[in-house]
Amino acid sequence: MEIQNCTALRGELLWFTGNPFLAKASDCTQHIDDGILLIQNGKIIACGAAHDIMPQIPKGVTIDHYPDGIIMPGFIDAHVHYPQMQIMGAYGKQLLDWLNDYTYRAEQAYADPEHARINAAFFCDELLKNGTTTAASFCTVHPASVEALFNAASRRNMAIIAGKIMMDRNAPEALLDTPQLAYDQCKELIKNWHGKGRNLYALTPRFAPSCSPEQLTVARALRQEFPDLYVQSHLSESPDEIDWVKQLFPEHEGYLDVYDHYELTGPRSLLGHGIHLTDAEWHSLNDRQTTLVHCPTSNLFLGSGLFDLARTQSPNNSVPVAIGTDVGAGTSLSLLVTLGEAYKVAQLRGGTLTAYQAFYLITLGAARALHLDHDIGSFEVGKTGDVVVLNPNATSLLRHRMEFTNNIEEILFILMTLGDDRVIKATYTAGQKHKIC
Repeated sequence: MEIQNCTALRGELLWFTGNPFLAKASDCTQHIDDGILLIQNGKIIACGAAHDIMPQIPKGVTIDHYPDGIIMPGFIDAHVHYPQMQIMGAYGKQLLDWLNDYTYRAEQAYADPEHARINAAFFCDELLKNGTTTAASFCTVHPASVEALFNAASRRNMAIIAGKIMMDRNAPEALLDTPQLAYDQCKELIKNWHGKGRNLYALTPRFAPSCSPEQLTVARALRQEFPDLYVQSHLSESPDEIDWVKQLFPEHEGYLDVYDHYELTGPRSLLGHGIHLTDAEWHSLNDRQTTLVHCPTSNLFLGSGLFDLARTQSPNNSVPVAIGTDVGAGTSLSLLVTLGEAYKVAQLRGGTLTAYQAFYLITLGAARALHLDHDIGSFEVGKTGDVVVLNPNATSLLRHRMEFTNNIEEILFILMTLGDDRVIKATYTAGQKHKIC
């Protein structure tokens, strides 16, 4: 084996092979106390106990050894708005006022390609700093915002799902397109970016209230023309939003029925939030296998409500689910922080969320929900070598707390309740190590 483009990582390995919501954790996890992950030309070529893999490592390859680290598949953020980083922590508004007073003002600046370029690069670096190697991100209505993000992600070997926002009503004039303009701009972006490298295009109608029936018809036409595209939007985030949808679309049975009618649900459709759903909507999500993205820090920050994560995992009515930071209403790009808030939301609903379940949702579970598990989410040979290395002793508090732990699951739970970006020791995309200071 040649040493070129070869990366070897050694340390404690942990990944998932199944769903710990539906099976015993011992039956769906792989845990190796001293293991080696071997990556060549971006793909995993070997993974196992160190004494088994050592003979396979070519002479001259330096092993990145993390004797106190936990090596896991790179994290996956399934719902985030990169143009909104500059309004994180904006005070005192719920969803609709927050959009008008903060979001739309900030997004108008992305008419400037240089502004988009600078902020896309910053966003990607911040994701890597937080151990996130794949993200589904909204851009703005401006094609340059999409190009900036795909370019920044390509330079870092990241996997990105993204698209220009489609929005032709109920927003400032500077942020509106038209159905024809949306069609033309999306088609050009699809041609230039979808499936190029690790870039994947998502049709992105912002949410039903911002789209006329004609705009949603265009989205349907594009999806029929390019059936392997993603769709990303928002669903039932707040009661006021739901009432608004009923006023704008009185001919439909509810919020989700709008998306169902325009064939924007189903596999590779990612709908953020889904907090206030009817039984009929839950059944539709299950029947079509539409993915919901749970965004706990955003939901708590805007006072939107408590997501029913347990219902997504019902054996009789399962719905694909992933986790999103939803920056900028979300208050952290750290998926560790986000998992800690997801645990609290589950507790407030009278349920719980174990550490294994939580980390499954940002690795293999997210990869499955995004239909990317053939390529990422675990350490199977042949998958892309996206990796995060966690340092359980990253802070003095963590170091003290770890002295009183008994097993790996307890360590993971502490990391998701007390940890943040400081826990990230290293991040790799396709075997490439990134500087994350």
